[in-house]
Amino acid sequence: MQTAIAPSTTPIPGKYWEWRGHKIYYVQAGEKHPQRPSLLLVHGFGASTDHWRKNISGLCQDFQVFAIDLLGFGRSAKPKLQYSGELWREQLRDFISEVIGEKTVVAGNSLGGYACLCVGAEYPELVAGVVLLNSAGPFSEPETAKTQIQPQQNPIQKLVKWTFKQKLFQALLFQYVRQKWVIRRTLQKVYLDQTAITDQLVAEIQSPAFDQGALDVFVSVFSTPQGEKVDVLLKKLTRPLLLLWGEADPWMKARERSQKFHEYYPQLTEYFITAGHCPHDEAPDQINPLFRDWVLSQV
Repeated sequence: MQTAIAPSTTPIPGKYWEWRGHKIYYVQAGEKHPQRPSLLLVHGFGASTDHWRKNISGLCQDFQVFAIDLLGFGRSAKPKLQYSGELWREQLRDFISEVIGEKTVVAGNSLGGYACLCVGAEYPELVAGVVLLNSAGPFSEPETAKTQIQPQQNPIQKLVKWTFKQKLFQALLFQYVRQKWVIRRTLQKVYLDQTAITDQLVAEIQSPAFDQGALDVFVSVFSTPQGEKVDVLLKKLTRPLLLLWGEADPWMKARERSQKFHEYYPQLTEYFITAGHCPHDEAPDQINPLFRDWVLSQV
């Protein structure tokens, strides 16, 4: 029986990789194992490599572990671009090819989960397995819903839609959501264990939001058309799939989404954890062993 490695929140020094002329930040820990794949951890919206510290410290005894800041987040560059799942899919593909250099297990939380699913579905030659932790991403609407006549938007709805497109409103909204007390309040809604919401966590989420270009990223993420539907990606997927759900997540209805994943990829492995939207950070003592044992079972 393996001895569990205690999760740590101590900062891990990182380095930069240049991608398409932009600086991309990543963290690397652990030694390369000839018989085991490397792991690549991908954060969710507004987070960064910092969000994976408890997992990196818990997994690097058994694997070579990488965590990366998606373009537009964390310590990575924040150029004015159209941000999308496709952009991050290409970033992860090139990182695996150029930096890791071998088939990799990709693991992502929320938005990062969607990006990992995109890579796993489109580039199976680079991916040894996919791990999704409360993954985001839309499923296709049922045909009956598509054929229903949509009601006309009333004037209030039109006004709200117009307001959200105004630069001044976008700037004011962004100024509001990046305040520490707002970040803390948001985390309190999506974390079951409130003791996991530390000053360090709040500061690490807030800091990148004050970088040059952060507002443009925020606006682009919420205005870019949705990418490939999750069910379409699952139909393409040929790699092993592990789902780790924080079932108290108010944003992702874990049990409902689980049924949809089973419908399109029934051979998946799945566990439900008593945690919220970020189970890897809230309950690393449960997530790390499940993650480790699943990867080793695939070797």
